[in-house]
Amino acid sequence: MGNPLVNELVIGLPDKDYWNTQSPNNETQFASYVLNPAFVQIIDFLLLKTVNAGLGQRFKSLAPATPRNDLVAVFLTGLPGINQPVNPVPGDMLRLNVNTPVQPAATQNPLGVIAGDNAGYPNGRRPGDDVVDIALRVIMGKLYTLNLFGTPAQAVVGAVPFTDGAPLSAANFALGFPFLLDPLPGSSQF
Repeated sequence: MGNPLVNELVIGLPDKDYWNTQSPNNETQFASYVLNPAFVQIIDFLLLKTVNAGLGQRFKSLAPATPRNDLVAVFLTGLPGINQPVNPVPGDMLRLNVNTPVQPAATQNPLGVIAGDNAGYPNGRRPGDDVVDIALRVIMGKLYTLNLFGTPAQAVVGAVPFTDGAPLSAANFALGFPFLLDPLPGSSQF
């Protein structure tokens, strides 16, 4: 389980436990989930009517166009020109292009590659990369809006800044091991 939220947002409920038992070289059997992730179907079921009413639209679906070759690249093979090796073997593994220049912590963008910082997730994973927000946005079609896989018209909510509401950045971490800063003091009212 190299990439964040694959088991939680991409792999369908019937196969989650089985997927957890497999090594990356056996994960091509789950390609149908990556090409058609379960999370997007849940978002459609829960939010399609609300989004259409709120925006005055008649979207038939909030799901990006399928098949989701963008998710295959992010989660299974690496992004072409970013971190995809020659002759990639599909599997849920973090991939890092060590030829990409390192960004100093002060200039790192917590949204990594989708914000133009090619030294960030999914090209490796730095402590300050907001991998949950990145994964949510990619799953909902962010790479379509960047014309990397398809076009913006193929992901009607691809430009929406989906978030878990817990912002993260390199400023939340020390520059050396153990990286975690001292915890913030609790309330003195108790």
